[in-house]
Amino acid sequence: MLDGPFQLPVAFDVAAAFLFAVTGAMAGVRKRYDLVGILVLALATGLGGAFLRDGLLLQGPAAVLTDGRYLLGVLGGGLTGAYFGRHLQRVRLVIELVDALGLGVYGMVGAQKSLAAGLPLVSVALVGCVNAVGGGVLRDVLVREEPLIFKPGEFYALAALAGVLLFIGLAAGLHLPEEASALAGIGLAFMVRILSIRLGWRTGAFEPDDRRST
Repeated sequence: MLDGPFQLPVAFDVAAAFLFAVTGAMAGVRKRYDLVGILVLALATGLGGAFLRDGLLLQGPAAVLTDGRYLLGVLGGGLTGAYFGRHLQRVRLVIELVDALGLGVYGMVGAQKSLAAGLPLVSVALVGCVNAVGGGVLRDVLVREEPLIFKPGEFYALAALAGVLLFIGLAAGLHLPEEASALAGIGLAFMVRILSIRLGWRTGAFEPDDRRST
């Protein structure tokens, strides 16, 4: 599948943790939590996807437990979100923008680690998507909101999947440089997510058939 060693810089992973920590902290500000609650929410949001990826799906030692840069990134993201969340009136829009960027970054990191582990391409796409949406799902659950991935509405998991599939095609299919492939995937995921919000692209609800036979 791959011609040689395949590894994205750890900065991609730390950046994703930072971005999701920002969204977690801003959600905490919106809910009027105290600083401890905001930082706990930032920690869960920033590292939730990585724990799912490493501990559950790839079943290896979680990178966030072996590299202190992740915790520093989450702490920085939490404090950044706490500060700017207090000074921005349209916090929800900012959360959506940062979340869209983090969605793409975490999706590429999950796909890269799966490719490096030699998983089949279908599994690579699955792990990439779970990595991308895991932190956001955990954030929404903790603030007692229905996770975006469960609701008909703007593209969320589909945006992550689009970026992951492009990354797989470029990196594993065409053997283009992994960093360039990752940036293209991040850009596509971000664009699909934002266009879905701005243009009203929606998924439809699956309606049950309530007809009764007589």
